[in-house]
Amino acid sequence: MSSNEMRQFVLAEIPQGKLTNSNFKLETAPIPTPGDGEILVKTRYISLDAANRAWMQGATYRDAIEGGQVMAGGILGEVLESNDPNFQAGDLISADGGWREYAALPGSVCQKQPHIEPKTHLLSIYGVTGLTAYFGFLEICQPKAGETVLVSAAAGAVGTIVGQIAKIKGCRVVGTAGSDEKCDWLVNELGFDAAVNYRNGSVFKDLKEACPNGIDCYFDNTGGEILEAALFQMNIYGRISCCGAVSSYDGAPPQAGPRGVPGLLVVKRLTMRGFIVSDFFAGSSVGTRTDAINQLKEWVDAGKIHVLEDIVDGFENVPDALIGLLAGENRGKRIVRVND
Repeated sequence: MSSNEMRQFVLAEIPQGKLTNSNFKLETAPIPTPGDGEILVKTRYISLDAANRAWMQGATYRDAIEGGQVMAGGILGEVLESNDPNFQAGDLISADGGWREYAALPGSVCQKQPHIEPKTHLLSIYGVTGLTAYFGFLEICQPKAGETVLVSAAAGAVGTIVGQIAKIKGCRVVGTAGSDEKCDWLVNELGFDAAVNYRNGSVFKDLKEACPNGIDCYFDNTGGEILEAALFQMNIYGRISCCGAVSSYDGAPPQAGPRGVPGLLVVKRLTMRGFIVSDFFAGSSVGTRTDAINQLKEWVDAGKIHVLEDIVDGFENVPDALIGLLAGENRGKRIVRVND
């Protein structure tokens, strides 16, 4: 590969079942030249999320990714050249830059970031992950001290933060995860009050034991069987924040649930709301994006939130890292280090 070339991953074909390496193709391409209003960015880190898989299924809050296109994904990058007066060489930015080592991006779609260490916190606790947990939980669930909060995918990027915020707010916190080891870790390391291994085959029964007084707030990252089990155990005036549906992203859709939603919503007077985190950036009942970052930083500095990051080294490992995330390998936020 010459000095004016870069590597990039394209989506070779839309997956028909579970995501595999064969769905991606590693290519070389010329390093782009930025046009008017654009900046040339060198990718330092790539953010991985279950939503990357959902984008292959069709349009969501962004356009669907088609076969032959560069794989989409969030990045943290360094500006090398700028044709936008708002950016200069050396700036750090976050953007949907895709799975490539360099990108020419319109300055208008880039968010300038402060120089902090570790830089990865800009993708985890102070990035979309932390903000999703902050706004999705506090704005929609409106937790009160003493209430029971259930968090699915609790060992994942967003779930670990939601659970810790719920503890800060004085709630009893129960998480679901995919192994006994992860459940023990949630309780013994992150301070959850209880955790349920959803792979044991008795989700409803296990949640009933873990939440004997019912569930007041449910932060849903999974949909499917766990959502159905939670719905039937919600207390009157319970609140459900729908963040994701990872159970339906990769492979065959789940066979279970949720059933009985309309009747339960009425009888139990439940609030069930989906969201996109950017909905709240300009302002909400719990503040703006800046307010959220300041509060998260205060909690981190005080040791009230432990930031969990699962960092994989090497651009060539991005597909395997996403496949592993979908299989539940990670604890906390999965990030690929391309260039430190």
